[in-house]
Amino acid sequence: MRKLLFVPMLAAAVLLAASANPRTGSKAAIRSGPMLGYADLTEASVWIQTTADADVRLSYWPEGKRAESRTTAASTADEKSDHTALFVIAGLEPGTRYGYEILVDGATARLPAGGTTGTLNTQAFWQWRTNPPDFTVAIGSCYYANEPKMDRPGTPYGSDPKIFRTIAAMKPDVMLWLGDNVYLREPDFGSVAAIKRRYALAREEPALQPLLGTARHYATWDDHDFGPNDSIWVNRFATESLEIFKRYWANPTYGARDIPGVFGQFSWGDVDFFLLDDRFYRTPERLPESPDKTMLGREQLRWLRHSLYYSRAPFKVVVNGSQVLNSNSVNESFAHYPDQKELVDFIVRHRIRGVVFLSGDRHETELLRVTPLGFYTLYDFTSSPLTAGLTNPMPREEENNPLRVPGTLVNDMHNFGILKFSGSCNERTLAMQVYDRTGKHRWTHTVRGSDLVPPPAPGATPTAYRGHSACASLRP
Repeated sequence: MRKLLFVPMLAAAVLLAASANPRTGSKAAIRSGPMLGYADLTEASVWIQTTADADVRLSYWPEGKRAESRTTAASTADEKSDHTALFVIAGLEPGTRYGYEILVDGATARLPAGGTTGTLNTQAFWQWRTNPPDFTVAIGSCYYANEPKMDRPGTPYGSDPKIFRTIAAMKPDVMLWLGDNVYLREPDFGSVAAIKRRYALAREEPALQPLLGTARHYATWDDHDFGPNDSIWVNRFATESLEIFKRYWANPTYGARDIPGVFGQFSWGDVDFFLLDDRFYRTPERLPESPDKTMLGREQLRWLRHSLYYSRAPFKVVVNGSQVLNSNSVNESFAHYPDQKELVDFIVRHRIRGVVFLSGDRHETELLRVTPLGFYTLYDFTSSPLTAGLTNPMPREEENNPLRVPGTLVNDMHNFGILKFSGSCNERTLAMQVYDRTGKHRWTHTVRGSDLVPPPAPGATPTAYRGHSACASLRP
């Protein structure tokens, strides 16, 4: 990921004059975004896509101090980059809000959501100082943008995208996309150019623009972002799909140590999030169980096991496109793969606390729970769909799934999830909530960090619950 350097405002003005786009008649504008990408304590990212070739910069300043404006170096949005640009702004102050504007060919651009300025922020530096901040994460999956000439005949599969305005109005700190964030369809499967076009069309939806600029966005994928329905590793455009995904999403990292994929980790407040790649290494679901059958692949699974063991966060949120715990599913599920059992056994054997799973894919929302013998309850919060078709009625085999928390099935209206992390350092809680596209609250299920701790081993003395390791200097 190339980082764009900043220069003082006076020098930036000289550069702007010297590097004005020489292309005559250029009328480039912002097509999509700005989208707020990842943010940490001293660094933040902003993504845009333009309508034509352009030189782009981002000017930013501490909120209310426009005279302290700085401007990034130029980046070229052209056909090679699919007219996208990612600004990675380093050297920021923790816990600070900044105003910004986008300069396209030297001129201040109008933002698709309205106006010419936006705001971005860095995370709070709470560690060893205060209680961690309360924060909110919106979650969702299965965003289908209609295009009549390319869609199947009949009733449109995608619903009104106003759900994105509903989410934006709730002002979440983070928006976490759980997969099927784009729906490739038959005319796209055989062309890299068509895959790029599909991503661009989904991203430019007007109702989506306010949300792009309101929350910080992180994403994993599922089959429809990757290729045809139920795609696996043999997808002929697997590598190209990965590169396109990386171009449209601004996660802090992708893969690990020469292991490609969309998987990666980020932290927000005192919570660690682990994004999984359930497609790049996946073998066929119906393949008989064997050493070759896998969803994550050996190296990604090793990365996840060690990452969970290493984490000191009170909540470790594992995000996967497919459901993780649904052993009763007649559709795709990680529970149909031997590496799911290996993962759960590892969590139990090493007494890893605070694990919660998130998933999408199913075109219905539900909360599943499994309690391994002698362990705490593991939850799998499935949130779906944002705009794609609903699973209604349910498959008969799952109508009364005993793993489902009673009252949590939502398959009568498009919906999204909210995670609310709150409380003092050693009394943190997670409220898992569901709202439908109108903003109506459908259900809430709350767990405490202390609920997600293995019971004491036989003969062991119970110890007081403590939150994040960076809370060590605070009173219990």
